[in-house]
Amino acid sequence: MLSTYTTSQGQAWDQVAKDALGSEKLMHEMLKANPEHRYTVFFSAGTELTVPDVDTTSKPQDLPPWKR
Repeated sequence: MLSTYTTSQGQAWDQVAKDALGSEKLMHEMLKANPEHRYTVFFSAGTELTVPDVDTTSKPQDLPPWKR
């Protein structure tokens, strides 16, 4: 199920992804789910964004050896 995230004044995509999905590395997933905002760099307060369902659990084989 998709949920929404409401931005604060001045937030950028990386901060939105970190807050909504737990990692700024998932910024591309937020962009894919919100193509109408793809040219936005800094958000105004109160912009509602769709938060996609993303598997945020990392698999052991995806981790470097020192983190397994």
